[in-house]
Amino acid sequence: MKQTYAIIGLGRFGSSLLESLIDADQEVLVIDKDPNLVESYMDIATHAVIADAQDEDALRDLDLASFDHVVVAIGHNQQASILTTILLKDLGVRHVVAKAENNLHARVLDKVGADQVVRPESEMAHRLAEQLMTPNLLNFIDLGDKHSLGEIKIGNLRFANKEIAELDVRKRYGLTIISIRSEDRVVITPEPDEIIQVGDVLTVVGETKDVKHFESLVAKVR
Repeated sequence: MKQTYAIIGLGRFGSSLLESLIDADQEVLVIDKDPNLVESYMDIATHAVIADAQDEDALRDLDLASFDHVVVAIGHNQQASILTTILLKDLGVRHVVAKAENNLHARVLDKVGADQVVRPESEMAHRLAEQLMTPNLLNFIDLGDKHSLGEIKIGNLRFANKEIAELDVRKRYGLTIISIRSEDRVVITPEPDEIIQVGDVLTVVGETKDVKHFESLVAKVR
């Protein structure tokens, strides 16, 4: 579904977000007060505008309230990002996403009305730590309320060449298997008689502690 996005700030985060959205065939307006940055992305973005995001009249002229999402991707100038967030909400922007540099900055952005606050560096570091500690947990999505979805690669022979019913993952480990993937097959909502092989990637859902515990068991090759 195509939506409209505005990105304020063309630093590393803003420019990377722009490229990802354009690759997904979305409409993106980019705004920065640096003419050189705006010019360099003019052929990539749907529209590119030179403007100071702390100028309320300039923001109003861009009709940002008509956009589905506006992202405040301003870098190290925390005062500018906070003021811009306030102005956007005052102008009636429905969904403002603001990039924070640290915990205090994030708290202030939340207080002044940002609908979503992100800390890309912190979130990436947390994700990397999870990957390093749980190498067989290929993908991990926090579903909230202490539940997660994970993609787990089977490496332990104790779990191989057995039917799902025999492993009884739901009763023993509190997880539901929603798919099985290997080099030559993808099985969605597998039947109880589906056989698990070494190297299979199981997509499971359940409590986060159970997902991580199961990963620690199946990762050991024996």
